[in-house]
Amino acid sequence: MMETTILGHSGIRVSRICLGTMTWGEQNTQADAFEQMDYALRHDVNFWDTAEIYAVPPKAETYGHTEEIIGRYFAEHPQARHHVVLASKVVGRTPHPRPDGYPPHHHGFTWVREGQAKHDRRNITEALENSLRRLQTDYLDLYQLHWPDRPSQRFGVRDFFVIEDDMAPDGYYDDIFLETLDTLNGFIKDGKIRSWGLSNETAWGTMKYLSLADRNSMAKPTAVQNPYNLLDRRDEGALSEVCIRENIAYLPYSPLAAGALSGKYLNNQWPEHARFTLLGKKGRYHNPKCLEAIAQYVGIAHINRIEPTQMALAFCLQRPFVTAPIIGATTMDQLKNNIASHELRLSREILDAIEAVHDKNPNPGP
Repeated sequence: MMETTILGHSGIRVSRICLGTMTWGEQNTQADAFEQMDYALRHDVNFWDTAEIYAVPPKAETYGHTEEIIGRYFAEHPQARHHVVLASKVVGRTPHPRPDGYPPHHHGFTWVREGQAKHDRRNITEALENSLRRLQTDYLDLYQLHWPDRPSQRFGVRDFFVIEDDMAPDGYYDDIFLETLDTLNGFIKDGKIRSWGLSNETAWGTMKYLSLADRNSMAKPTAVQNPYNLLDRRDEGALSEVCIRENIAYLPYSPLAAGALSGKYLNNQWPEHARFTLLGKKGRYHNPKCLEAIAQYVGIAHINRIEPTQMALAFCLQRPFVTAPIIGATTMDQLKNNIASHELRLSREILDAIEAVHDKNPNPGP
């Protein structure tokens, strides 16, 4: 039976596995998505995550399609909405200039609110109303800021760096954060969301929101959704302590490193319809150090006669600060395998073998 837990300090009970949806409307058809949702509910996976920008890779033609698919499912299965803890996200600012050699600090989606998306009252309100309409629901259980409005490390960028123009005067970010907080708190009072959270956020950003919310008697963030997997364990530092001590749910996305930890890209394999294949044989988890680590992790799994993907997910589930890894699947076999990972408990010997690989080759991705 699927284990459950509480989503941070929200009091909302969720399954230990969260169903990711970003392939629905691109790699997966609506029929595929309906089959996945049916299976998830039958196996007590009641926590589902989506975003206004999905399907992925994001483009104007598929903007909002994933939410629309979920909305059609709820329309055909009215009782399902009562059993699902539903999360979605609002996008932030468009690209900020960066020094030569650095990619944009996040993607610029010119088709979203005329390319002027940011976390102010007007934008968040418009985004939420549209998400509720597409999802055919009156409320969200968790509404997340998809990425910070400020330049920060994310989407394949390893380190934080400062651009001179980013050195805002004292109190600058306080005013921006407070408008975001006030808007989200208004949604909670109106019953449009039950809780709110962060995504692709740092320890500094999380603590800034916590501090301002506390000082202004506003609702605090209840969750942080960040990349976390065997190839990228950077959040085990400062952010994990913030989550534990402040009772914030930690929701790892890409727990399989976009499928790379299955080993399917080893030996220069490019499976048809796989993520990195569709992205032009590139990705943040496809570099020599990542491939070296993946081969070793897959070897550990095979020696112990377990599926590499299940080992990777079980590793996340056994971390003390992790609430629910977000799984994604393009086939039913993948979905079944991923959900079954909650039944696997890694031994001390397997965990020690994983640590030995990590010690020699820490965080090769992104």
